[in-house]
Amino acid sequence: MRRVLVLCLLLSGCGPLSETHHRPGNSHQVATAAPSPGAPHADIAIAGGRVSPPSGWLEVRKGETVSLTVTSDVTDELHVHGYDVEAALTPGKPITVTIKADMTGVFEVETHGSKLVLIQLAVR
Repeated sequence: MRRVLVLCLLLSGCGPLSETHHRPGNSHQVATAAPSPGAPHADIAIAGGRVSPPSGWLEVRKGETVSLTVTSDVTDELHVHGYDVEAALTPGKPITVTIKADMTGVFEVETHGSKLVLIQLAVR
């Protein structure tokens, strides 16, 4: 029974995309522009298989807009769980993901290829 559960978890990956990924005009954006001044923001760099600053928490209030700027030294894919936001990472090119924090909970932000946890987004 335990082996079946582990196998199911391994095969499921990140799971299906939510409705926000299918509706045009949703509140999630991927851009190369700078984030809005005063909004919650984190700058994250990936180099040599390490995350800088080390993975931690970013706490925001429900309804706030949060921006994450990620720069990687390798090609990869960024994924914000729960919000189903994905963005391609190109070596040396910063990318900013902006999310309207409209769901409460803790949401992992990771890379798919290198399986690195970049930050935990805590929406209260």
